Amino acid sequence: MASSFEPSFSASLRGQLPLSTTAPSMADSLPDINFGFDELRDRMAKFTAKFDAFIEQGRKRVLEERNQFRMNIAELQEDQRMKKKDIEILQLKTSTHEQTISKEEAETQEMQAAITALSQQRNKAQEHRDTLKQQITETQKEIDTKLAAQRAHAAYLETQSRFNVPELDFWMTNLCLKIEGAGQTDRLKFVYSHVDERDWEREAWFELCTSSRDYDVRHCRPKLEREKIDKVLDKVNETRELSTLLKGMRELFVEAMKA
Repeated sequence: MASSFEPSFSASLRGQLPLSTTAPSMADSLPDINFGFDELRDRMAKFTAKFDAFIEQGRKRVLEERNQFRMNIAELQEDQRMKKKDIEILQLKTSTHEQTISKEEAETQEMQAAITALSQQRNKAQEHRDTLKQQITETQKEIDTKLAAQRAHAAYLETQSRFNVPELDFWMTNLCLKIEGAGQTDRLKFVYSHVDERDWEREAWFELCTSSRDYDVRHCRPKLEREKIDKVLDKVNETRELSTLLKGMRELFVEAMKA
């Protein structure tokens, strides 16, 4: 190296060159070398100051960023906590809403079932009402028909009674007959006596229905055959003579008593 000195070489020089205090030294004859240490020192000091300032700024920036990061993390955690709380509240509201909807659906089904039942009851009531109206109309028609027939028959009996009173008295006397009410406005009860040779007090009777134009025998004692009664009624309804009925029924009773 250029900066290295060999000891042997230095010794040889000291041996060859005599030392003299007056002679100029070799160092004085060497050129001045300026390495710029002051400038270098100043530059290094400035670099060190800049580096320290950079490090300080970096440290501050890192601290600020770390603090900001911590603040952001805290804000995110707070947001997460609030969102979690909001989710819980929303879940609770959703559950409550679902329960409310389920309850409303159940109530709606109950109301629909009640409405259906009421509609069916209403329809049945309307059908029953219509049936009753029809029955009332038909019954009223029947009543009107019967009333008209009764009035016509009553008028007929009234007109005939003027002529038949002496004849009726005659038949009542000769046939041992009496006329009673049968408990209804359209019926007459004819009671005979002296029809049983073994017991003259024994009575026989029949009820005559006058609600229609044709006469009809509903009940009798003793019981007679219906065919024989119908034959007598056919003659009476054809001739419209009450005497035919009175004589024919007495003959049937006498025959029944003998049997």
